[in-house]
This record gives sequence, structure tokens and C-alpha cells, in this order.
Amino acid sequence: MSGVGRVTGFTGHPVGETKTNLCVGMDKGKPLTKRELKPKQVSKKGRIQKRVKFVRDIVREVVGFAPYEKRCMELLKVGKEKRALKVCKAKLGSHKRAKSKREDMAEAMRQARMANK
Repeated sequence: MSGVGRVTGFTGHPVGETKTNLCVGMDKGKPLTKRELKPKQVSKKGRIQKRVKFVRDIVREVVGFAPYEKRCMELLKVGKEKRALKVCKAKLGSHKRAKSKREDMAEAMRQARMANK
């Protein structure tokens, strides 16, 4: 059905790789050169900055862990990973955030163990 050089667009309908200057058919449209655009600012969203990381580390050092985080670490110590996930999920609201927090707590415990040795 689709010949050589055809790719499907977002709708699944085949579109051509080269334009033909016609207003009908798979290759319809005026051939244009693609412009190189700068990456958008929004693509940096969610990346941790150096200063933010530094401030968070200082706050963690001064303040310590929240009570639910301490409970999570205690549950991880005794091997109740699923219960630790449930505790985190109840506090944070989403499964994805809870999994991330559980991993962070496990990493914090590993770091503490390495510091003691």
C-alpha cells in the first residue's frame, strides 16, 4: 500500500518525504528548508541547579529527616519495603513520588552506613 520513501504521520496516513508544490496528494505542499531553532527554556524544567542542590543539602544537614521519612527508614531496616512505600504514598500522594522517596531513603541509609565504616 505505501511505496518506498513513505512515512506515516501522526494520524497514520502516509505522507511523503519531499513536497511537490501541488495542493493534493501525499506529497502536497511547498518545499521548505527547516530552520534550526534554539532549545526552549521549558526543556530545562525539572533539572536541579547547583545552588538549589547546595541549599537543599544544607537544610537536610541542619533540619534532618521528617518523621514520616524516619518511619520509612525504620521500615526499610526491617525489610518491609512495601509498607515503607505505603507510608510514603500516604504522605506524598502519588505512587511515583513515593517510589522515588523510598529510593532516596534507602540511599540515605547506605550513605550513613558508609560514613560509619
